[in-house]
Order: sequence, then structure tokens, then C-alpha cells
Amino acid sequence: MTTTIGRMTGLRGLTGGRAFVLPLKDSDAILAAVRRALADAPPEERPGLERAVALVESTAAASEDALCARWVRARLADSGFTGDIASMAALRALRRAEPALGLLTAVELQKKAVAHPE
Repeated sequence: MTTTIGRMTGLRGLTGGRAFVLPLKDSDAILAAVRRALADAPPEERPGLERAVALVESTAAASEDALCARWVRARLADSGFTGDIASMAALRALRRAEPALGLLTAVELQKKAVAHPE
């Protein structure tokens, strides 16, 4: 579960002196909220909330590199890119999709995406 609220990891690249901040996750806060809801839930809502807890727990267990890889794939998919994620075309598509990304940051993110296949 990716969100713009919560912990942030800054990746510096060639962004004109600016740090590009990639929002990663706030799974711990979401997990706590869903667990609170589960604790107070009537019996008919428990199965759905138990499933929600399991999903959030699995996302919370993902490494930051894996989340970066997922983010890169999502940005590429949103931009219509369907080619090889390790290609120069993918790097160009990522930078077009996220103009604030510097070259070094984009390369770093691309490497994470290649290292963490879906």
C-alpha cells in the first residue's frame, strides 16, 4: 500500500540541486488503524478486516527497494511503456513520466526495478 502520507525516502539525482522525494509507505499507521477496526468489529465484518490486516502486513514487509521497483513499474505502465524495463527506452519513459527525476536518480530507480522483478 503506497501513500503520500508518512515516511519518505529522498533520492538525490541530477535535479538541479533539488532532492527528488519518493513517497513510499505508511503501512504501520494503516495497519494499526485496521487492527483497531478489527478489534471493535461485529462478527460479520471480521473476515474482511482480517483479510485487510493480512494484506497490509504483507505490504509492510516489503523492502524499500521493492517498493521503489513497484513505483517505477507503475509509473512506466501509467505512461504506456510496455518494453524492457532495463532498456534506455524505459529510462527515457520514466524521466518523461517524472520530469523532476534527475538522470542518476532515474538510473538508480531503474536498477531497483530490474533487481526486483514482479
